[in-house]
Amino acid sequence: MPIQGTEDPATQADAPSDSAPHGEAVPRLVLAGADDEEPTPGQIVEALLFASDAPLSAAKLAELAGVGTPRVVEGLVDELNTKYELAGLSFRVERIARGFQLLTRPAFHPWLSRLDKHRAQSRLSTAAMEALAIVAYKQPIIRADVEAIRGVACGEVLSRLREMGLIQIVGRAEIVGRPILYGTTKKFLDVFGLADLDDLPPMESLQLRRPPVPTDTTADSVASAAAPAVAAAGA
Repeated sequence: MPIQGTEDPATQADAPSDSAPHGEAVPRLVLAGADDEEPTPGQIVEALLFASDAPLSAAKLAELAGVGTPRVVEGLVDELNTKYELAGLSFRVERIARGFQLLTRPAFHPWLSRLDKHRAQSRLSTAAMEALAIVAYKQPIIRADVEAIRGVACGEVLSRLREMGLIQIVGRAEIVGRPILYGTTKKFLDVFGLADLDDLPPMESLQLRRPPVPTDTTADSVASAAAPAVAAAGA
């Protein structure tokens, strides 16, 4: 279930989200055995919203739930929100772009951000963390410079970080071939608990794993020292 207000509503209507962690599909778990009672139309709409990781239009909900018209769905959504409000639950159905989505309330954002950070770190390999740290500290940066610092090819790692929404293309370098420049995203800040890039620990304050060398040649030092700093920045 996404956190309210963390995505651009205009990009979400009836389309799968490619961001993480909130863009991940909800596991489709079905309890064994049959219920004694038939579900109500409101419960059906609620189940569809819970299982969807993208907004669903009233028309689509009406079609999937078999409850009649979009106007009927809108009434059922109002009833669900009234029930959630009276019960003091942590989520409600919000209108996003041209559809509806079940979202957690903004008050719970700090705790869900911690969960995001945990998920991101558990999915990132050491290589990915080092590449992410280099981009964070050296942005905007081209792939060749990331590879020069790490000493290995980074194309696949950078693609993975883009898929996760942690880095993005921010332009092209004004050099021969005009290679792509990479930078971090707002999601990077959210996941690691940073208000802005100024919250990253300064490089000179880090405990390097190897003897310090001149700044322009700190290849392994930048990668090995910056990665744990990025991981711990929001701790």
